[in-house]
Amino acid sequence: MNISIVAGARPNFVKIAPIIRAIESSIKKGLPIKYRLIHTGQHFDNAMSASFFDQLGIPNPDINLECAGGTQAEQTASIMVKFEKELFQFKPDIVLVVGDVNSTMACTITAKKLCIDVAHVEAGIRSGDMNMPEEINRIITDSICNFFFTTTKQASKNLEMLQISKEKIYFVGNTMIDSLLFHLDFIKRPAFFKDISDSNRDYFLLTLHRPSNVDNEEKLHSLLNRISDVTKGYNVIFPVHPRTKKILQHIKFKNNNIIEVEPQQYLEFIYLIKNAKGIITDSGGITEEATILNKPCITLRNSTERPETVEIGTNELVGEDLENLQHSIQSIIENKWKKGNIPELWDGHTSERIISILYSHYKWQSI
Repeated sequence: MNISIVAGARPNFVKIAPIIRAIESSIKKGLPIKYRLIHTGQHFDNAMSASFFDQLGIPNPDINLECAGGTQAEQTASIMVKFEKELFQFKPDIVLVVGDVNSTMACTITAKKLCIDVAHVEAGIRSGDMNMPEEINRIITDSICNFFFTTTKQASKNLEMLQISKEKIYFVGNTMIDSLLFHLDFIKRPAFFKDISDSNRDYFLLTLHRPSNVDNEEKLHSLLNRISDVTKGYNVIFPVHPRTKKILQHIKFKNNNIIEVEPQQYLEFIYLIKNAKGIITDSGGITEEATILNKPCITLRNSTERPETVEIGTNELVGEDLENLQHSIQSIIENKWKKGNIPELWDGHTSERIISILYSHYKWQSI
């Protein structure tokens, strides 16, 4: 079995790291599996450095397509053109894509047009919000791939409602949780902690990057001021996304208890989640990690593609309502937040299940 694994953005690498571990383990057991790691280069910054790969135990990619920048259309086209050349040279039995970034959709389309099978890890999740580019990527990817590996039974049902054959859908769990559980014993206290007063180490963790929250300067300023007002007496640690940083610099935002720091490496970021009083975010993946670590999580969105984090886990949606946000923060401060549970099969063994399923289909293929 010969697999080409595609990743394009930081969360993708967190998701593929345990898959690569599972493949390496299978190879050590004598299974005839080969893989090639393709980095599309969709997202690249200093935080996505050699040390990030080292922390996750990921080998250097076999190729970086260097498709960063440009509009959505330009980036998608660039990935498709360069990935097609990659597939002409190294034709695999199957292409494995993860998540919902442009690389996921672009590489799926490219592979399928060359009659190469595609497996989608994290298939079937839906937010119902067509204003999110990720939602479009999910829908297109799931409409044409061959194997659908889902994180929840609800995601499987979403696919069944699209008339996708049940034989192609595999409820396996969550590879991001595989990474989290594997690395928990190795998390690292961030270096910037030495500059925070010992008398006030309780903190909230804040992340913001979605256009609906950060592109409007007045809205962003009001949001941050409200968070600061409600969290008086606590630090708010804010790893600033490059997109958000430009806007903060333009509006010259400064606040005493909101501590702006650089994007963190994986082990340092998990430390921040694990030790936070609570989390305020507009990310999807962080809500999953918060659920596993039983940390109160407030999501600044009106919808989520991960409803299990709300229905089962520790997450709550507050949308754009600043009063609702204030009430939720106060609930965390007063230790009145709900107790979450762990979604089914989020047990750290998802990647092993994925490789076992794929191998059962392709074990007679020549390598």
